[in-house]
Amino acid sequence: MDPAGRKQFISSYTKVLTTAWTNEQYASRLQSDPKAVLAEAGLEVPESGTLMILTESGGDPNLDQAVDLWEEGASSGTYKLYVPPEPQYETGELDESDLEAVVGGGTSACCCCSSPCCCCT
Repeated sequence: MDPAGRKQFISSYTKVLTTAWTNEQYASRLQSDPKAVLAEAGLEVPESGTLMILTESGGDPNLDQAVDLWEEGASSGTYKLYVPPEPQYETGELDESDLEAVVGGGTSACCCCSSPCCCCT
């Protein structure tokens, strides 16, 4: 897959995952009519191709694995999309210093303007 195709796949895949995790009706449609749902998200499966929605990765899941599974479909005719269950977060995992880092409460200065409150891009 070329870099532009990979970027498009990742964007569409991310949209599918986040929508499936937050919308039960969408998740149900993804299981009952996956080709149509994926086409709406920009992931086309040829008419002659088959599609498998996987909920187990057989190891530690990662984005490269998801891209490889999808890419294999171009040669095999069987497209596989890994849709893991929604990530679960436990409360109390972050301590005060973690929270400060997330909200910018630390006292370190910015690398580009020496301000403690700016956005570096």
